[in-house]
Amino acid sequence: MTDTQSFSDAALAEAGRGDVMAAEPGFGDFVELLKPRVMSLVIFTAFVGMVVAPVHLPPIASFTAILFIALGAGASGALNMWWDADIDALMRRTAKRPVPSGRIQPGEALGLGVALSVASVIMLGLAANLVAAGLLAFTIFFYVVVYSMGLKRLTPQNIVIGGAAGAFPPMVGWAAMTGSVSLEAFLMFAVIFMWTPPHFWALALFMKDDYSKAGVPMLTVTHGRKSTRRHIMVYTVLLAPVALALGFTSIGGPVYLGVAFLLNAVFILGAWRILRRDEVMAEGDKYKVEKKVFTFSLLYLFGIFGALLAEATLHGLGYGAL
Repeated sequence: MTDTQSFSDAALAEAGRGDVMAAEPGFGDFVELLKPRVMSLVIFTAFVGMVVAPVHLPPIASFTAILFIALGAGASGALNMWWDADIDALMRRTAKRPVPSGRIQPGEALGLGVALSVASVIMLGLAANLVAAGLLAFTIFFYVVVYSMGLKRLTPQNIVIGGAAGAFPPMVGWAAMTGSVSLEAFLMFAVIFMWTPPHFWALALFMKDDYSKAGVPMLTVTHGRKSTRRHIMVYTVLLAPVALALGFTSIGGPVYLGVAFLLNAVFILGAWRILRRDEVMAEGDKYKVEKKVFTFSLLYLFGIFGALLAEATLHGLGYGAL
């Protein structure tokens, strides 16, 4: 072996070690594994469910409860990324996630997800009550087993039925405070449940190729974009009375009703604009309207639950007694 060959072999070996070191997961990779953006929505809606409840735990117990609800959401995200790594690798939107990109091994994601699932449920039961813990356990089960392992790859109704998983957090928050579930908790659940299909279908309109490539039977793939546009319109219209109904419960009021009416009117207008478009128009402006409606749908949900939070603040200041 020549000196030149020895040098080349050494260089290749060093480069190989560098690649291994580069692939070592960092703290940020594990945070990403927990789907922090989804977790932020879970934390917010669960927090609102806790604040608007008629009774409250002591501050430390309340903080602990929201912490373990958040960890339960993170556990769901980790298990979802473990299971969906094969299709995530095929979609542009998800290919850079920690598992398909190779930064985190599937076994690590599975282990973290299972550990956080068990810990979050047990600790929520100790910090709050068994009803809240049971609901959290069912939420994790529903998202991972019913939606990710079952519905997502089998039916275009995946996001309709599977949307229940994302709708449970305010109900879990309410149960953490009260130890029970009420009409108010159910309606908060129903708002997110009805909001989820038009929210994701708006995304699917301009991400259809991703879902088609991965073999996910999203409505845009199985029924086409025209049918999806009609479905967005129908679900957005059906969402409005559910959202407005919350205003007539103990956690609603004139402020909430005003905000809800405005947000639903804008959402319906956006759905109507989507309905009137064809693929020539959409492709011509690179799905500009669809992207705007998708972005607004996120603001819609934060606005609805923010209005509930505002009503709770006003009630706390004595507004409800007026």
